[in-house]
Amino acid sequence: MTELPPILIVDDEVRSLESLRRILGEDFDVHIASDIKTATSILESEWIQLILCDQRMPGTSGIEFLKQVRTRWPDVVRMIISGYTDAHDIIDGINEAGIYQYITKPWHPENLVLTLKNAVKLYVLQRENELLAVEMRMAPSTASKVVSDRRSVLRRDYNFDDGIIRSPSSPLNTICDALKQVAPFDIPVVLIGASGTGKELAARALHYGSLRWNKPFVVENCGALPDQLLESELFGHKRGAFTGAVEDHIGLFERASGGTVFLDEIGEVSPAFQVKLLRVLQEGEIRPVGSGKTRKVDVRVVAATNRDLEDEVRHGRFRADLFYRLAGTVIRLPALRDRPMDIEILSAAILEGARRKLGKNVPGISAEAIACFENYSWPGNVRELQNEIQHMLVMGREGQELGAELVSRHILTAVPQVEDADRDDIAGLTGTLRDRINEMELRIIRETLIRHRWNKSKAAEELGLSRVGLRGKLERLGLENVKPLPARRAAGSVR
Repeated sequence: MTELPPILIVDDEVRSLESLRRILGEDFDVHIASDIKTATSILESEWIQLILCDQRMPGTSGIEFLKQVRTRWPDVVRMIISGYTDAHDIIDGINEAGIYQYITKPWHPENLVLTLKNAVKLYVLQRENELLAVEMRMAPSTASKVVSDRRSVLRRDYNFDDGIIRSPSSPLNTICDALKQVAPFDIPVVLIGASGTGKELAARALHYGSLRWNKPFVVENCGALPDQLLESELFGHKRGAFTGAVEDHIGLFERASGGTVFLDEIGEVSPAFQVKLLRVLQEGEIRPVGSGKTRKVDVRVVAATNRDLEDEVRHGRFRADLFYRLAGTVIRLPALRDRPMDIEILSAAILEGARRKLGKNVPGISAEAIACFENYSWPGNVRELQNEIQHMLVMGREGQELGAELVSRHILTAVPQVEDADRDDIAGLTGTLRDRINEMELRIIRETLIRHRWNKSKAAEELGLSRVGLRGKLERLGLENVKPLPARRAAGSVR
């Protein structure tokens, strides 16, 4: 139950005190005092929100007492109740004692209760306003500290040595060295790589490794919006500039003042918008849609694309002058298939994050499953690996290692990586018809055995073979102890 508001009634007439306590007791926590000394003692020991005091009492008048209360307990709401309506007393009470209300006798019980309830609401509002005022005074420094602390955490998270996960022999080591070298210098950077190769992660690492790390980092996917909306998002707009522009809008370039703007999928923007973006990079100023005035902006631009922009420039699909404005440095990020040596450490990190997110505890991923991962080309790169591990975690058993039997079938039957990574399953087969059939048969048998944890009886049953028949096929193919094939190793590049 909600606690009743504590009030104090001061009156030298005992019958009046008892009558008021009986009437007000259901709605308030009533304290009573028949003299000033007792009233003062109660105020010193109890938390009181409101005082209802008789005006004419022996020794000290109600107004004189409430003057003292105003000095010592200024938050308490002060009210006088009296059978005398002397105008001079009323004026003194309002001016000197800060009386909230002067109640005259006789009073109606319901009106009295309502008046006191309103007075208590006033007390609560006053306290809330005081707290709000304190919070408002503290807010700028508190908010600034919170933002600063958050950015410090992000800077540690996107550290080149810890935030970008790779093995000691990874081609990403060269990439990270290049990012670390470029980050402190205030020049634009173009990141080129397939979807899911970590371009945004690299852009954040550049930002938090730069002198702008304590300023905003904002992201815009340029391929997701038509020109007009993209212009509005990046440069802002004035109210009434177009249908639906009901108020002024600050663009990302202005919002990121002093920080970094990450333009993802820059290769998707139209030639018309390329011209507008070129002017911003050349002049360092923007013009909001519908405005006749330009505004200076100070941002570092990091752009990313899955296209080869140099090739796009050669074929006239991307402006050469814009490319050279953006490409202070070009860094190419390798696909996951080009760094299979990172898959084991990357899988462990992804699994740890998935375990925390889903609240499911497993000891890890089996070596056999990792071998299957290393044998697959990962067209979806790290995102596809994340989805696969999350799927395995959901389907796996609590407390048990995630084995190869949980790996998706298309990964189990993947073609071993060869120099031409784009060719499909059938095109990757060579030799006579019998050789090709044997190779396909081998892949199906291997995938089935892995799903059944190398239980040949269950695999034979699924394939419609006897155990002897399955063993005969493996012996005929010379693959009695078949295992996934090793993966090819390759590297990324930096210009």
